Amino acid sequence: MELSTAEITGLMGTYIWPFFRVAALVMAAPIFSSNFVNARSRLLIALAISIAIVPSIPNAAPAVDPLSGVGLLIVAHQILIGACMGFMLQLLFNAFIIGGQIIAMQMGLGFASMVDPQNGVTVPVISQFYLIFVTLVFISLNGHLILIQVLAESFITIPVMPAGLTSTSFYDLVGQASWMYASGVLVALPAIGSLMMVNLAFGILSRAAPQISPFSIGFPMTIILGFAIMFVTLPSIANHLLTMSDHMLQMIRLFVQPGGPA
Repeated sequence: MELSTAEITGLMGTYIWPFFRVAALVMAAPIFSSNFVNARSRLLIALAISIAIVPSIPNAAPAVDPLSGVGLLIVAHQILIGACMGFMLQLLFNAFIIGGQIIAMQMGLGFASMVDPQNGVTVPVISQFYLIFVTLVFISLNGHLILIQVLAESFITIPVMPAGLTSTSFYDLVGQASWMYASGVLVALPAIGSLMMVNLAFGILSRAAPQISPFSIGFPMTIILGFAIMFVTLPSIANHLLTMSDHMLQMIRLFVQPGGPA
């Protein structure tokens, strides 16, 4: 069996172009991009996903030399698409981190920090708790499989070529940052309102009866009530995750549409 140079180049392009998009998403998306997942494991995951996705891609790969100028442009474009898709999913998880930071500040536990093994940064323990919780719920809801499905669909809406994304797509991507902060406040809103009323009550008590020193018991009471509020509102976090995941995955689908998000 003999293969010509053009056939070898076409066979390489069939797998190598999708691999760059998949690898960029694996490097940027949460769970896959965690620090406890080493580079070799990410490479194997990207390779396995690429092998599974390529047979379902209806569009033929462009017959371009991978080392040519056009080939390098295609590589850069595929990496950009995959990284943007992974970044958009990062915004979903960061919304819960922000919500945990707000709750920690309201409780007086903003100083209690630990190193986040997923991102390698120091975050409050409340944020770490919410991050672990939503990660487990996201996996239990098969969110990672839906992400792979959206990735496979992106090769239909934006085939492998030197162009595809528009400037409008990047503007909408940046605009999702405001959604991240708004969602973080929404997650922390019950704790914000409840703890504000507690602090207001202790403030009124300190003015009415300063001799009993209400602030000496206010700090531990705020922490106890904060944990109680977290326990009561924890079931709603799963509902928030379901709603926000649906929104973000839909935004990722719109992002890889030819015209970008509407």
